[in-house]
Amino acid sequence: MSSKLTLSLKKSVIEKAKRYAKGNNQSLSQLIESYLEKITSQEPELGDSELDSIRGIISLPEDFDLKKESRELRIKKHG
Repeated sequence: MSSKLTLSLKKSVIEKAKRYAKGNNQSLSQLIESYLEKITSQEPELGDSELDSIRGIISLPEDFDLKKESRELRIKKHG
């Protein structure tokens, strides 16, 4: 079931997003839904830029929760 969502964004961001969506044969709604689905996913996807930036560079403690930290980073970055 779909629901409506009203967002307030910079006009320039909206125009760029519309061009991007059109160039990828998607509606703006599909693009946003896909993005929100990805950033709220329980399972990080391979190739995720935040994970790639830390993978193999540092040693993490045994109790480090990668999924939790990744979600918190996305929330902090994207609100």
